[in-house]
Amino acid sequence: MSEDKTVYFVAGLPRSGSTLLMNILGQNPRYYVTPTSGILDMLAQVRNTWDKNDANRARDRQENEVLKRNVLRSMLYGYFEKEPQPVCFDKNRYWLEFLEMAAELIGGRDRVRVLVTVRDLRDVLASFEGLYRKTSALGQVPLEMNNVVKCKTALGRFELFIDDAQPVGRAFNAVRDALTRGWRQNMHFIDYEQLTNHPREVLEGVYRFLDEPLFRHDFDNVEQITTEDDFAYGFKDLHKIRMKVEPQGPQWPSIFDDSVQGSPAWKRVAHFARFWDKAVTAQGISLHQANPSPVPPAAS
Repeated sequence: MSEDKTVYFVAGLPRSGSTLLMNILGQNPRYYVTPTSGILDMLAQVRNTWDKNDANRARDRQENEVLKRNVLRSMLYGYFEKEPQPVCFDKNRYWLEFLEMAAELIGGRDRVRVLVTVRDLRDVLASFEGLYRKTSALGQVPLEMNNVVKCKTALGRFELFIDDAQPVGRAFNAVRDALTRGWRQNMHFIDYEQLTNHPREVLEGVYRFLDEPLFRHDFDNVEQITTEDDFAYGFKDLHKIRMKVEPQGPQWPSIFDDSVQGSPAWKRVAHFARFWDKAVTAQGISLHQANPSPVPPAAS
């Protein structure tokens, strides 16, 4: 098995352009890009269960750690073994929770590079609400199965989406905690608004961050080369992209009325809407927390 491939990671907020970014990067013949990748979940499962095995626990501890690291490293690089491209991008929004493990597997902290897609949280939630409405026409969104009453209103769904155990809340916490753990220099933020308004400049910034040779991308004809059966996630068209990269105006003003915008939950989200702008330093804040600690106001 070859470990001479370069592996980069793509994480960040849901509904913030990661699928679009991967398909743009995929135009570069040197790059292999994944759809949402399952290798992180497999790595975490092996890591979490390795020491529960009696035979592994009975080994010399130092030897056991070496074996565990070697197996995990082989899993990661084996995932890309069949791909001819020398550079691979693995997309999973929760890589930020496992950067210490990533560093162990790819040869050190200084080799970890994460592209972090972000978007105004109000638009992230508006996008989920729009997907809910589209999907619920002929099907039931999984979130509704265990939260039938709560899902009956836009406000209830809004509050569910920002819960720490749900996609938006967990991803928000993952980004903030990675900053808290000191990974800022390994993270390159890609703002969805900037990506759709100024794609060439944004991609040039990505190449500089990765120290990769520049490539001329075609932003008018982005072929979707990563495909996913969105039925697995319960939302219709969750990972469908437009062929042309062009500005997308804010969605939230037309999606949410005063019943949502006048709520305490909305005020909390609005406070952190662009939390990455000033590299927020407050620790332990949850989107679902009733009284978040004071932090500098988000940029408008």
